[in-house]
Amino acid sequence: MTTLITHPLPALALGLALGSRVIPPRLLWLGAIAACLPDADMLAFRLGIAYQDVLGHRGFSHSLLFAGLCGILAMLACRGLRCRPLTALLWVSAAVGSHSLLDAMTNGGLGVAWLWPWDAQRYFLPWRPIEVSPFLHGFFTPRGLAVLASEWRWVWQPCLAISATVWLLRLGLQRLRSGKPQPAVQAETEPPSAR
Repeated sequence: MTTLITHPLPALALGLALGSRVIPPRLLWLGAIAACLPDADMLAFRLGIAYQDVLGHRGFSHSLLFAGLCGILAMLACRGLRCRPLTALLWVSAAVGSHSLLDAMTNGGLGVAWLWPWDAQRYFLPWRPIEVSPFLHGFFTPRGLAVLASEWRWVWQPCLAISATVWLLRLGLQRLRSGKPQPAVQAETEPPSAR
């Protein structure tokens, strides 16, 4: 798994880049929190549920069905989130789904049960550059620091780059739409009275 520090980042980066008119602040923060929600399945270990069980780590809570159910709950709360129902559904579903996508890019574990209940198999992406995070007891070790360095390279930097690019494009489009002329450098000329 990637760390709980990193899981909210794709939702935060994209939401901030799109702006509050597209993703209102309440929805932005709900997406960030929802992106961490699948790892609540870590409690399964304390309850004696095996990792490979459907209720174990990266099982049901990492499925597309779970992401969709979370999106439906957000859709039902759209008034409080100050957004349209479809926006809430898509945003929260995507935020929860991004969790599983990041986990499928790690180099450890059993994979992600994306297609549960239709298919119990667990999947990884073919490209798995992210170091798998140790559980809490091993996080503050050299290995934990290596995981953070891996996440910085493969998640944080791309998210920041994409966010900055989208934000700059949005800013440029806003200026074009507003019809305001862009400041241009004018060549110095003699004032008309000097001629």
